[in-house]
Amino acid sequence: MLRLSPPGHGRLEFARHLEVDVGGGEYNVAHALARLGHATGIVTALPDNELSRIVLQHARAAGMSTEHVRLNPFDGVGRTGRLGLYFAEIGIGPRGGLAMFDRAGSDASRMRPEDVDWNAVMSRTRRFHCSGIFPVLSDSTRATLRTAVAAAVRHGVSVSYDLNFRSKLCTAAAAAEVNREFAVASKVLLGSPEGFAALIDGGTGTADCTREDALVAGLRERFPGLETIAATRRVVRSGSRHDLSGWLWTGGALHSSRVWSEVEIEDRVGSGDAFAAGVLHGLSRGLSPQATVDFGVAYAVMLHTTRGDTSQFTEAEILAVMNDTSAAMKR
Repeated sequence: MLRLSPPGHGRLEFARHLEVDVGGGEYNVAHALARLGHATGIVTALPDNELSRIVLQHARAAGMSTEHVRLNPFDGVGRTGRLGLYFAEIGIGPRGGLAMFDRAGSDASRMRPEDVDWNAVMSRTRRFHCSGIFPVLSDSTRATLRTAVAAAVRHGVSVSYDLNFRSKLCTAAAAAEVNREFAVASKVLLGSPEGFAALIDGGTGTADCTREDALVAGLRERFPGLETIAATRRVVRSGSRHDLSGWLWTGGALHSSRVWSEVEIEDRVGSGDAFAAGVLHGLSRGLSPQATVDFGVAYAVMLHTTRGDTSQFTEAEILAVMNDTSAAMKR
């Protein structure tokens, strides 16, 4: 999608200028991993027009492959397809942020299983990352992701899945029903404690989201194929100051990061995707579980300091923050 935001902490209603960024749950993860030196690519559908070229140029600038992007003919007015948009206000102090979506009828939301040669994609892939946003967009996107994940399993590709619940797209119960289908085939499951609880109890609010060990036990009982489970914990002090930490379960043990207190927030959108990318980076590079969760949280903390959904940081910069290097100006 394209993200359109008023400058600074302005309100959409009074905006006379909008900043243009590129974003989307799975896209943000692939972009963040590309910034860390991984070979990544995106699989999606876009209309063949100038707005889509913003997305393609943004991806290619980070080194991401766009080989499997399907470009559909554009009719000039968007009757048959369009690029999804969303509008974001960045909160501050007592005012929280706001996201308003304008993506109905987008080319991505109309994707069908036969639009992509999934065997060709998976034959050259080590890890396939997806999230709970795409399959709730339409019946055809759910079928498309079902076909993609089945191809990944056939080819021995590790599937990572981020719950990414969005209340404006569906109910918690509907999201849980969809997410259960794909969590079964996943090796890595990412999300929030609240999202994990909804996955366990079907969105009824009966599961305890405060205890990591209980969440892990509940998820492992329902999804025995999981090898890694990771989540962030966030305490919102104000629209511009949060406490952030994370935890990771793998190999039978639970590992927790430090708590980053009173993190100053320039823009929080995409921070969960940065955490996911940091965890996948640690797993791919063979970092210890403790280093992996510490890296993921540090990546999320850093993403809070810049505008836009996607990463502007290198591995060295994240490691420096993770290891408590001073924030003093470098001269």
